[in-house]
Amino acid sequence: MRNDDPLAIGDLHSHMVPGVDDGARTMEETLEGVERMVQAGIRKIITTPHIDASLTRDPPAYEQRMDQLDRAWSEVSREVDRRFPDVEFRRGHEVMLDIPDADFSDARLHMGGTSFVLLEWPRLQLPPGTVEVVSRMRFAGIKPIIAHPERYVGFDRELDLAGEWRRVGAFLQVNYGSLLNRYGPEARTLAFRLLRRGWVDYLSSDFHCRSHLKLFHREAVERLAELGGDEQISLLTVTNPQRVFRDEDPVPVPPLAGERTLWARLRRIFKMEED
Repeated sequence: MRNDDPLAIGDLHSHMVPGVDDGARTMEETLEGVERMVQAGIRKIITTPHIDASLTRDPPAYEQRMDQLDRAWSEVSREVDRRFPDVEFRRGHEVMLDIPDADFSDARLHMGGTSFVLLEWPRLQLPPGTVEVVSRMRFAGIKPIIAHPERYVGFDRELDLAGEWRRVGAFLQVNYGSLLNRYGPEARTLAFRLLRRGWVDYLSSDFHCRSHLKLFHREAVERLAELGGDEQISLLTVTNPQRVFRDEDPVPVPPLAGERTLWARLRRIFKMEED
């Protein structure tokens, strides 16, 4: 289903295909998750089940994995289209680069039929040579989106590596939950440092579609609004995700200003204690 609402919120990172990874286990969990996204105003979803890049160099294993994903996707996409006709629901993958030379020639690895690919590195660790890997992908016509860079262990606080990724053509996707201490204070600090440099291109849920998990969308938007980030919210959650659906590069996002008032700082401190 195509949704042309220019104000529709988009989400580019979730695990909502049932029974294929550590996300939704059943169709019921998927449909409940979509309902929760709809209630949050999200109408354009590219869900991204995990797949290991090394499988692309092992054709029998790759086809076996893709057959599993294709069957599950065919069933769930029909059901989502039937239950939620106003939701545009597409499939991508979160490709774990456990090897540096993955084969991205299969369009199913891309995000919803575009040239974008969502990628991560194993175990939230950054191997050497990530800049070269990203550069080769861009040279091959692939647009890499790096998932949750703020969560990587040892990610340098000066953000030099993030700057290098962006210099060679990568885009960055930060998780809503990172802005709310969901992954700890270090991830939160790094997420806001990236925002204050204007280096975040998308915010997404990384929702794993369990009833006890939060989307964090509304809470994160409220936090950014307190910081005067209305323009950033619009670009990060509506404009730029929608541009991915059209295979268009993101609009540059202005740097987020600092917390300008004592009241804003106090509210943040109290909320962090509550978290």
